[in-house]
Amino acid sequence: MTGFVANTPSLEEPDILNSAFWPEISLTDCRAVMRIGSEITPERLREALINGIIDANSDLAAWRFQQEQAGHPELSAVPAEQVDNISIKVTLYRRAVYNFAKAELTERYRDYDSTLQGGDRADNLDPTIDQYRRQAILAIRQISGRQRTTVELI
Repeated sequence: MTGFVANTPSLEEPDILNSAFWPEISLTDCRAVMRIGSEITPERLREALINGIIDANSDLAAWRFQQEQAGHPELSAVPAEQVDNISIKVTLYRRAVYNFAKAELTERYRDYDSTLQGGDRADNLDPTIDQYRRQAILAIRQISGRQRTTVELI
């Protein structure tokens, strides 16, 4: 017995640079927070996060303009409460991006098993995908100060 233990090498996943107003996005942090395993390659996660950034930035474009006009050069400078020395707006922004990305990844990977049982599992993922999108939208609404709206059809 040699005592040799094989470890999977950790992949280097550089942060995604964002526009000047928005914070960088960490692939490593997203993996940990959203429980994304190594079966999702760094390239696929990066692409999903970039798409999540595009969605979040687009949804918040008018709000960002207002903040820049008010003299706030970046999201972390916008007045907000701090939790763990981080602006809650920064935390909410990351939540929005991570959830948009997780929804996209879940949607992409649901069709790998084409058997009947796999189809049933894919159908069960629909509510999960919707939940990720809902969490992203709620985070965006909180950042921009818009209230949650519940509509009920009679």
